[in-house]
Amino acid sequence: MARYIGSVCKLCRRENDKLFLKGTRCFTDKCGMERRPYPPGQHGQRRTKISDFGIQLREKQKLKRIYGIKEKPMRNLFGTAVRMKGVTGENVLSLLERRLDNVVYKAGFAASRNEARQLVKHNHFILNGRKATIPSMKVSKNDVIELKSKSKESSKFKNAIENNLSYREVPSWIDIDKDNYKTTVKDLPKREDITASIEERLIVELYSK
Repeated sequence: MARYIGSVCKLCRRENDKLFLKGTRCFTDKCGMERRPYPPGQHGQRRTKISDFGIQLREKQKLKRIYGIKEKPMRNLFGTAVRMKGVTGENVLSLLERRLDNVVYKAGFAASRNEARQLVKHNHFILNGRKATIPSMKVSKNDVIELKSKSKESSKFKNAIENNLSYREVPSWIDIDKDNYKTTVKDLPKREDITASIEERLIVELYSK
């Protein structure tokens, strides 16, 4: 699968919003958005008028970059959201929040979603007692995500949860057992639980054309 290997700070600047792609750095003065709060490139500081389509496109790109997914998986996910009961836009956000790599990030095991995705791929976690190496797996209510016994001995995870959650809030829909490196999904995420500054209506309008 294609993977972005450029500067992630440029992605935040392009979307004119903090996407929190670099962990703790995003909360310091070294953040790219703090130092250069305008789009990257030679003409980044020019004022340009954006069309309605451009606004919708930027909102979709922002969402994809926050969760680190490409266009084809995003279209497939939108198709799933359309077939679900409820509001399509809220279904899209809920499905993205339920990704295994996102839950690992929200639980504090990783400093960023990109790091969480890598940890999942490297077989550090088990889901309901079974091996889980696919970042896009969707968790359900009462699912339990736990660090593997061998990984618990790694120095990397000793203080990871404490350090990562020192500057992030824990979502109300998950419960974290720091001593046992375990996270339980108490409920499915609702719209009010999702703090990302996304106008899902614009994304639905774009994909519905």
